[in-house]
Amino acid sequence: MKKITLCIIALLQSFSIMAKEPTQPDPAQLMLMGVFHFANPQADTVKTKQINVMTPENQSYLEALAKRISDFKPTVVLLEYNKKYQEQTQQEYTQYLQGQFTLKSNEIYQLGFRVAKHAGLSHVYLYDEQEIHWQSKPLFEYMAQHDANTQKRFGAFIAQLTQKMEHNQMTKSLKELLLISNSTEWDNLNKSLYFKTNHVGAGKGFEGADAAASWWHRNFRMYANIQQYAQPGERVLVIGGQGHTSIFKDFLKLDAERQAVDVTEYIK
Repeated sequence: MKKITLCIIALLQSFSIMAKEPTQPDPAQLMLMGVFHFANPQADTVKTKQINVMTPENQSYLEALAKRISDFKPTVVLLEYNKKYQEQTQQEYTQYLQGQFTLKSNEIYQLGFRVAKHAGLSHVYLYDEQEIHWQSKPLFEYMAQHDANTQKRFGAFIAQLTQKMEHNQMTKSLKELLLISNSTEWDNLNKSLYFKTNHVGAGKGFEGADAAASWWHRNFRMYANIQQYAQPGERVLVIGGQGHTSIFKDFLKLDAERQAVDVTEYIK
């Protein structure tokens, strides 16, 4: 009888172990790295002169920085570039791994390719979305016709911001510029731009609010692409313009399935 009881206990224990849920993988670790565009196409609202990242000094810094960031051990590197160029970009990265591609000045190469190589990754991925843009034309047309005061204030704000950014570009080191691009101060300053005109057309055509919403719409799409790769257990580096990463940080704070990793600890 005693042996039977022991057998039953052992059997129940085995069922208990089998009934336990399998170990859940860790939440995705997400490192957002905001940058100014190294090869600036002057497509942003604020257009500035800027530092040359191709000097020997800055090239040495970028190589050392990429190696430090690779210590994060990313399993995925995501680059802000139109997804339709995924195949072309992957071909370039493969050539780079083979020593047959010279890095261009764009940050997807200078940082993205370097980090991915140091991390031992065979692929890089793109996450930009180009179907939705900041719908600013109706906003500016409305201000020109109906709201000259806001247009004047907004123009003065952009001029002041441009001057401040150009001063930084001409006087700061590349390291300092990257720290600025990932600072809370500049994240908030960048996002505040859209609230300067959000009220335009309120109660009528809502040109200001619709323009602001279109910018967040694009960023929601881009973040959806990021989420696709940032699955449980993955360690993901996202490199993008500071105007995007400043908003991604807000999304990430509310995203319970992903955890933020501070990139500034690697830039310092």
